[in-house]
Amino acid sequence: MNEVNQSMVSEFVLLGLSNSQNLQVLLFVIFLIVYMLILSGNIVIVILITIDRHLHSPMYFLLANLSFVDIWLSSVTTPKMVTDFLRENKTISFEGCMSQVFFDHCIGAAEMVLLLVMAYDRYVAICKPLHYFTIMNLKRCTALVLISWTIGFVHALSQLVPVLQLPLCGPLEIDSFFCDIPLVINLACMDSHHLDTLVNADCGVVVVTCFILLLISYTYILITVHQSSKSGASKALSTCTAHITVVLLLFVPCIFIYVWPLNITWFDKFLAVFYSVVTPLLNPAIYTLRNKDIKHSLKRLKSSFMNHKVNT
Repeated sequence: MNEVNQSMVSEFVLLGLSNSQNLQVLLFVIFLIVYMLILSGNIVIVILITIDRHLHSPMYFLLANLSFVDIWLSSVTTPKMVTDFLRENKTISFEGCMSQVFFDHCIGAAEMVLLLVMAYDRYVAICKPLHYFTIMNLKRCTALVLISWTIGFVHALSQLVPVLQLPLCGPLEIDSFFCDIPLVINLACMDSHHLDTLVNADCGVVVVTCFILLLISYTYILITVHQSSKSGASKALSTCTAHITVVLLLFVPCIFIYVWPLNITWFDKFLAVFYSVVTPLLNPAIYTLRNKDIKHSLKRLKSSFMNHKVNT
C-alpha cells in the first residue's frame, strides 16, 4: 500500500451496501421512504409537544429532545447513503468523512445519555411522585439535556483527534455506506492495535456505563413498585417497556460495533443500518403507539386543522 500524507487526502471511496445495480435501485426507494418517515414521525412529535399545553411536562420535554436527536442521528449518514445508491462513483471528501465520524459519535453519545436522563425521569415519577415536578423542573431538565450534549461533544472530540493524526495508506476505500472510526483506522499505515483498544475503551466508557446504569434504573423501578402494589407494578411495567425497548435497539448494535467488535463486514453493515436508520424510525412508533396523551394530542391537532379548513 502507498502511504498518503494526511494533508494530501482529498476523498475516500465508499463501497456501500451492495454492488448490484438492481438491488441499489430497490434500496434507494426503501431507504428514501424510511428517511422520510423518520423525519415526518419525529418532527410531528416535536411539534405536538411544543404546541400542545397538555404535553408540557418533563417526560414529554425529554421525549421531544429524543426525537430532535433522532432526526440528526439519521441525517448524519442516511442522505449520503440514499444519494450514493444512484451514483457509480461513491466518494466522500476528507472533510465530509471526518464530519460523519464526529457527528455520529457526538449525537449517538448524546442520545445514550439522554436515555439515561429519561430513565431518571421515570424513576422520580414512579418512585417519588409527590416530588416529581419539584425535582424535574424545567431548569433541571434543560440542564440535563445540555449535559448530554456536552458529554457527546467531548466523547466525539476524543475519538476524532487521534484519527486526524493517522498516516493513511491507499487505496482509501471504506467498505461501508459511511465513514466510521474503526473503518478509517483500518487505512492507517501503522500498527493500529493500541488505537483500536483506545477507541473501544473510550466507547465502552459511554456505551457500557450508560447501558448498565439504565438496566439498574429500570430494575430498581420495577422492584420498588412491585413491592408496593401489584397493579402499580403492571402500570410501571407498561410505562417502562417502551423505554427498555428503545434502550436495547440503540445499545446492542453499538456494543457490537464499538465495544466488542466481531469484525464481520456484512454484520457490521447490518448493525450500522440498524443503529443509524432503524432505531430513529422505530422510536416515534414505540413511544406513541401505546401513549394515550400523544394519541389525544393528534386528535386535537387534526380536529383543529379540520375546523380551520371549514372556517376558511
